[in-house]
Amino acid sequence: MTETKKTTTPDTSVGADAVQPLLKNSTNSITDSSNNCNLHTISMTELYDTVYPPRRPIVDNLLYSGTYLFVGAPKIGKSFFMAQLAYTVATGLTLWEYEVHQGTVLYLALEDDYARLQRRLSRMFGVEETDNLYFATQAKSVVGGLDEQLEEFVKAHPTVRLIIIDTLQKVRKVSGECYSYASDYEIVTRLKKFSDSHGICLLVVHHTRKMEAGDSFDMISGTNDLLGAADGAFIMQKKRRTDNIATLDVVGRDQPDQKLTLEFDRERCVWNFQGAETQLWKQPPDPVLEAVSTIFLSAGSAWCGTPTELLALLPDVKIQANVLTRKLNVSADRLYNDYGIRYESKRTHEGRTVCLTLEQPKA
Repeated sequence: MTETKKTTTPDTSVGADAVQPLLKNSTNSITDSSNNCNLHTISMTELYDTVYPPRRPIVDNLLYSGTYLFVGAPKIGKSFFMAQLAYTVATGLTLWEYEVHQGTVLYLALEDDYARLQRRLSRMFGVEETDNLYFATQAKSVVGGLDEQLEEFVKAHPTVRLIIIDTLQKVRKVSGECYSYASDYEIVTRLKKFSDSHGICLLVVHHTRKMEAGDSFDMISGTNDLLGAADGAFIMQKKRRTDNIATLDVVGRDQPDQKLTLEFDRERCVWNFQGAETQLWKQPPDPVLEAVSTIFLSAGSAWCGTPTELLALLPDVKIQANVLTRKLNVSADRLYNDYGIRYESKRTHEGRTVCLTLEQPKA
């Protein structure tokens, strides 16, 4: 394609990616006359006519935007893994066999001091630094102002993609008398609201309970509701504390369940990938999305027009224009993550307009 109808400059800031209002608000509601509360609803038609922002991968098939728990017993190597992940995302290096999407990282190492961090990082990575990785060893509790602190950091660093909180215990409400597992659930829910509003990943380090369990995820300290509040979880386990081999169970809403085997390199203090229990399942190519991707030539190119005009550029796609629009509406997430194409749809006085921007070509 050599000519575009409109050239746009995509806004790559995290905040802009996170919140996208519904195309139209439903007027449907169910009224409870006893307390005058309304249950707001949207129809299936409105649901399909809405374009929701894509959940962006931080590490392909492993970690996405949202709030995740990283759980393991004390001294098992969680903090070394956090440092390795933080450095990898900040530099854009691959993590084992997984592609990483580079961005700014904030690591709240709340059980460390800066001298210990310096020794740990230099042992792991030498003295090769990156300007995209920031540390803090003190922060407020979730109910005491952590939200505001993170908000200020995101405003000052619009390319932030990952915030690590090590550990959940350090951002709980200080008063032990008020502590309950229900409060942990509320904390994770509040953190999830923040991560969703900014389109970033919050990774929260937590501990396992002492009792053994048949299901690895039943070992998360607290209740099952704690996992339910998060978008996913990682469980790191060893058979014996002195072992170098650990398993990492992964479960989440936006990535396949996995069980990885890792080996700890005690000389460099990094985790090395040994294998996965199952191979990742990958969705087969979508003919419509494949066709849409062929109309772009280079990164930054963009196209805007009506669905009918877009359909004219896709001679092999034999569907109606309104069906094409809905297909792209519900596939916006995959179109972005698999093809690097940002999709927008809006209704104007002249009719519906769709805009496509190739942000980064996929290899």
